[in-house]
Amino acid sequence: MRPHQIELADIAAYPNLAEAVRKAAKGKRHRPDVAEFMGSFDARIETLARDILAGAAPYGRYRAFHIHDPKRRLIHAACFEDRVLHHAILNVAEPVFERALVASTYACRPGKGVHRAVVQVQDQLRRYPWFVKVDVDGYFPSIDHGILFRLLCRRFKGAGFLSLLGRIIDSYHARLGKGLPIGSLTSQHFANHYLDGADRWLLGHPDVRAHVRYMDDMVWWCRGKEEAKQVLAGFDGYLREERGLRLKSAVQINRSPRGMTYCGYRILPDAVLLTPRKRRRYRSLRQHWETEWRAGHIDSLKLQAAYAAVHAITLHAHSRTWRQNHLRLHPPRWDD
Repeated sequence: MRPHQIELADIAAYPNLAEAVRKAAKGKRHRPDVAEFMGSFDARIETLARDILAGAAPYGRYRAFHIHDPKRRLIHAACFEDRVLHHAILNVAEPVFERALVASTYACRPGKGVHRAVVQVQDQLRRYPWFVKVDVDGYFPSIDHGILFRLLCRRFKGAGFLSLLGRIIDSYHARLGKGLPIGSLTSQHFANHYLDGADRWLLGHPDVRAHVRYMDDMVWWCRGKEEAKQVLAGFDGYLREERGLRLKSAVQINRSPRGMTYCGYRILPDAVLLTPRKRRRYRSLRQHWETEWRAGHIDSLKLQAAYAAVHAITLHAHSRTWRQNHLRLHPPRWDD
């Protein structure tokens, strides 16, 4: 695939920035920084466009906080102007990233996502006898800035645009020359692209029968255990030498009929089950919203909407029997 030409003028164009503002502000217009930007919309867009063309963007301001979804993660949220810039870049560049990826990678892609990845994993569990499941140790903090920039230079051309991408990469360091901020739109696409070569290495291996990746969570299938071990050894060497990454020690090599936990589900050839973590989350959220209703903090309509959101956690698993048992054992208390 030949490098795709993108000019800074394409990014800084008013219609592109206006669309980027709409995306960045969606569901967030009540926030002070967003409301302030929207209050002087044209002037802010003109300033951002000028700074993009002058090489003064991004601004590199991040707000750090932790989330638990489901495990504790440190998030670095870019300032609103930089989030607009990220959307403006992806408005133009996302189709290029999309065309570059193989069909069996599922993160950050239109028409893909977690649930399609789960369906594909289950399908391959039915077809092939052995699988290897791995993920990268500290993936986002370990991404090498120099390697990432060289990969982007193979995909895009345009000196101004590449310089802009370089400044975005360099605006954050987990340690010197390493790391992407979790929480940035560009980080998701950069990180997804960083492992495209790993996808192709696996798919090009004669002993690999099938492959699925969701960001840095990777699984592939082989005919036998020894083949699986040999592929793993070569793949581990590839990641270390070509991407500067290490696999977590908890590598799983197992028979497909035994199933695996992947993308938050326990996947078996004949069933998709809720993991204990998802069950705990369901119980916790249901209890929380019922407590809020009993305390008078929300009305019945909001409780109904909350129930729908809690129920959504279970929708893509064979969970009806478990939910019925849970309701029988823990019925709602309306009389407190």
